Amino acid sequence: MPSFRTGTVVDILEARAGLQRATIDLGSEPERAYVLTQITGPVAVGDRVVVNTTAVELGLGTGGWHVVHWNLARSEFDDTGTGTVMKLRYTSAQLDVGGAEQEWPELADVRTIDGMPVVAASLHSQLAAIAVAYKHARPGGRLVYVMTDGGALPIAISDLVWHLRERQLLDATITAGHAFGGDYEAVTVAGALAIARHVVHADAAVVAMGPGGVGTATALGFSGLETGAVLDIATALDGRPIAAVRYSDADPRARHRSLSHHTITALTTATQTRVVVALPASLALDTTDLARHELVRVPEIGVVELMHARDLDVSSMGRPAAADPWLFECAAAAGTVAAAQVP
Repeated sequence: MPSFRTGTVVDILEARAGLQRATIDLGSEPERAYVLTQITGPVAVGDRVVVNTTAVELGLGTGGWHVVHWNLARSEFDDTGTGTVMKLRYTSAQLDVGGAEQEWPELADVRTIDGMPVVAASLHSQLAAIAVAYKHARPGGRLVYVMTDGGALPIAISDLVWHLRERQLLDATITAGHAFGGDYEAVTVAGALAIARHVVHADAAVVAMGPGGVGTATALGFSGLETGAVLDIATALDGRPIAAVRYSDADPRARHRSLSHHTITALTTATQTRVVVALPASLALDTTDLARHELVRVPEIGVVELMHARDLDVSSMGRPAAADPWLFECAAAAGTVAAAQVP
């Protein structure tokens, strides 16, 4: 069951489109919370707010941040959109986001993405390496990020996406399913890919969940399983599906050492079609489980150094990129292959 507490805003730490970060006095000492302004509107110092404290109290991966649920300083908030597409449907936080599928008549009969490469990744942190590698190989190429609802729902909380946009490593963002706050809103991943190709005129797309995926240490109970469906959707739309594998020499958990069971399960149980699996050329890896797919080896590009050169401080599972370089080189391989396969 959720936990809520009431407190007073004592400081605004950061503000950007869709997001504020603040400190809230909840009675003992100031604690950190973020505000999703698309849902609640902004807050100001001195405002009394209701805060959802559930995730922090459970010790989940929110980074120690509560979530502002409502601002008691206002009696109403009206930020109605232009369409009829609702996200977070049938919850008290449901919001009208419009929907690009409704707004662009040219999408009405679209059934293809015209051979557009689509990289599917299971970790949000892989996005940086994919984007850096893609732009390294094709500086003028248009790359779009499709964020699924497998992890965080608001794209505004992703510092990584914010930094990639600042550095012009992503040309647009699309939020699919119940994820929200992208440059374009889509009802489905298939719709998002159609928007990427025919509205944004992307050369390639990368599809991955937002920060904070879910895992249960079971064969099928993890949100990264969605990559199988993403790859099949890309195939069905005449795209070029490319899998970014999850590989680690640093993860202490046996199921994620070497080639993660998340990748193996997604590419065997959850993927029905044959897809491209991108791999670094010098990575020693048993590929028996990937035998039915097309394995493409590409030279490593030193992506950890390239990310550092662009002032990108990227980590995954609490480990900086330099501590787990193969995880990011595998993601970069997918970005490199995508750049090479642009029609």
